Amino acid sequence: MVFKINRAQKKMIVFLARHIADSGGRAFFVGGVVRDRLLGRKPKDIDVEVYGLSMEQLEQILAGQGKVIFVGRQFGVLRLMGLDVDWSVPRRDSRGRHPVVEIDPSMSPKEASRRRDLTMNAMLQDVLTDELIDPWGGQKDMDQRTLCTPDTKLFVEDPLRFYRVIQFAARFEMVPSEELNEVCAQMDISHVSVERVEEEFAKLFLEAARPGLGLRWLEKVGRLDELFPELTIMKGTPQEPDWHPEGDVWRHTLQVVDAAAALRTGQRERDLMLIWAALLHDIGKPATTTEFAGRIRTPEHDREGEILARRILERVVRKQSVIKGTVKLVAQHMKPLQFYQNKSSEKAFKRLAVKLAPEADLELLAALALADCRGMNPEGEIPLEIESEMVNWFLEMARASRVNKEPEKPVLTGRHLKGIIEPGPGMGEVLEAAYRIQLEEGIKDVEELKRRAFEETGRKNSE
Repeated sequence: MVFKINRAQKKMIVFLARHIADSGGRAFFVGGVVRDRLLGRKPKDIDVEVYGLSMEQLEQILAGQGKVIFVGRQFGVLRLMGLDVDWSVPRRDSRGRHPVVEIDPSMSPKEASRRRDLTMNAMLQDVLTDELIDPWGGQKDMDQRTLCTPDTKLFVEDPLRFYRVIQFAARFEMVPSEELNEVCAQMDISHVSVERVEEEFAKLFLEAARPGLGLRWLEKVGRLDELFPELTIMKGTPQEPDWHPEGDVWRHTLQVVDAAAALRTGQRERDLMLIWAALLHDIGKPATTTEFAGRIRTPEHDREGEILARRILERVVRKQSVIKGTVKLVAQHMKPLQFYQNKSSEKAFKRLAVKLAPEADLELLAALALADCRGMNPEGEIPLEIESEMVNWFLEMARASRVNKEPEKPVLTGRHLKGIIEPGPGMGEVLEAAYRIQLEEGIKDVEELKRRAFEETGRKNSE
């Protein structure tokens, strides 16, 4: 089997499994590790479920090899310090946000796995023999690329599972069954915390090759309008065919999201900002779309989008840097094209870098622009695999201006004004003026900047 843990850790798991067997128990890999092994993927988490032993017996066996950490003792979950594995005992959960947990080592694998969200996550594999236990047909469902649940009644008891289906459908490119669709179309999802929703969308945006598949499913089961009413009206909003042969704004947006996913770098916050910005970059179009002289126009949709993007993100994201950076990208997403058309100067690039900082930068804006260009496939849902002369020019200019990753640093700083002007709003005004002059005129001489800034602000230089 393929594990993220090293050989020594794997050896320890087997060693502990033998001790468990000697005590009359049986250790199984469960959940994602079994699923990922069958899919040929590297698992993120290792979970071992132990049958036939009490919680106290399992704890005693683990304690013989080191300190035991109670990850969730009330849920029957333990961890041995230094070993990245969750050890658990079968349990039953009552319904509700604060379920009453009943730990029952005598449960059968079939009974215990019934509470799992999906059949592909309800398989077990014996640690010592590799025997696969598949009570609910998870392997067959995976072969048929179908998401099914072992028990619809238990599924709806945890509304977070609805959001897990969104990201699983996209990450594994599997289609939820009609039964699962019907359940998800009707289940109450109003009590899931913002933090949990944020994390499930993060998994969708960071791990799926095509996040758009999850969004399409959300639309299919009729819940898109409930979560993101601002996105629903993109569907049917027309675009100028000469610029957007792929169709309406929603069709374009889904392609841009998938195109952006291919441009992720593995840096969590930057990737989240990129995908959120891809989803929201044209959110202002429905409100601004007009027809003039037989052509479809969307004047200032970027400004309208800035307002709407902030409103949406503040509902589902708690990380303020992600919100701020995404909003800035949405507000400025037309700049690469405008700069290219106008052949903008170096100082324009320097000003733009300041507007994006500190959360985003010109490199990230260029990635969004490239995804925008690729989201124009009129023949299907898959984005185009093209390069863009416009984006390449924009990046070359940003790098030549040495502001592609961060703004130009101010030459005049507070230390230069020490003893000349008191710290406070007055000093801030002088520094702001000096920085503006530096960017606009390319002046780098400290004394000249000082003189010009005091002159422009009307402040008195006490030197």
